[in-house]
Amino acid sequence: MKKNAFILIVALFAGVCGGVIDSAAQTAKENQEQSETVDKTADMTQGEVRKIDKEAGKLTLKHERIANLNMPPMTMVFRLKNISMLNNIQVGDKILFKATENNGYLTITEIKSRVSDYEKK
Repeated sequence: MKKNAFILIVALFAGVCGGVIDSAAQTAKENQEQSETVDKTADMTQGEVRKIDKEAGKLTLKHERIANLNMPPMTMVFRLKNISMLNNIQVGDKILFKATENNGYLTITEIKSRVSDYEKK
């Protein structure tokens, strides 16, 4: 009888530990996914769309410091790598973007539209 009770206690303990391990693994996975999202946007700059010129493929942004270009905050015009980037944005939107210098022109290479946490800063 004592042996059966001991086996039952060990089995219950193993079940509880298994649940804790599964929960810890799920939390670790969620943290990794969140970290990857932060890594993807860490080199992006926040900006506000001031003007859209679809015909010329240009975008005027009021932006924060652009680290990779060593550029202070200002409002300026950028070319776009791909005009289709304009399909999901409109004047007044808060965005995240990547910009590079290409043949003397500042070019936006990636846009993440509608930054939800932008206002929280």
